[in-house]
Amino acid sequence: MRKSDTARPRPIDLMVATALLTRLPLPRLPDRAFARQARAVWAFPLVGALVAVFASAFGYIALSAGLPVTVASGIVLTAQIAVTGAMHEDGLADTVDGFWGGWTRDRRLEIMRDSAIGTYGVLALILSLGLRWAALTALLPNGFYPVFAAAILSRAVVPVVMAALPHARSDGLSHSVGTATRGNAMLAALLGLGLAGVALGPLIVPVGLCLGLVVGALAWLAHIRIGGQTGDVLGTAQQVGELSVLLMALAPMPT
Repeated sequence: MRKSDTARPRPIDLMVATALLTRLPLPRLPDRAFARQARAVWAFPLVGALVAVFASAFGYIALSAGLPVTVASGIVLTAQIAVTGAMHEDGLADTVDGFWGGWTRDRRLEIMRDSAIGTYGVLALILSLGLRWAALTALLPNGFYPVFAAAILSRAVVPVVMAALPHARSDGLSHSVGTATRGNAMLAALLGLGLAGVALGPLIVPVGLCLGLVVGALAWLAHIRIGGQTGDVLGTAQQVGELSVLLMALAPMPT
């Protein structure tokens, strides 16, 4: 079966997508299920909702115990990182190191593959985590809806980037998953917008537009810098997408 399998979505896809994006314990899946990795990307927004449930539960417990909202926000972040194994944060650090640390395409890809983290990567993580923490601290007193919207939408854009850009390498995680079709990407985007719309209401319109611009800029930059996408670029798309949604949720609506 080709990695770009075009069969209809199946319930097993959610299990495959969860195995790809999280470190949650799952029943052992048959090998044939992972032949559907490229097809399973439509379920990425559902995995985002699962991550949000996990993180929000810990945040709710913290607030119910009387902990300050700043601490509860840190616990939400910690839970998200734990359940995903920090794979998206790792992608962000590697991408920033590579894009700004190398002068040629090959050198950038080499830096991105290096397990060591550089100054650019450290700064990117500090700024990203700091801004997400600050945004959550401001948002949580009004509920956990933005946590759900950010987790869902930031994973809905990943298949879009997968479909829009070719693989920058002939190996690696993204290449092993396969090529997401435009249909897969469209289904993920629509599912993400629909679910996030329930959480955000009318705010979904400016949030969706902002998210599209930010992730589109990242995709353009990836095309210019390395000629396509890698697993690190996809992780970066998730990170900048989540941050964009949280910051937009803070922006005052025009009256």
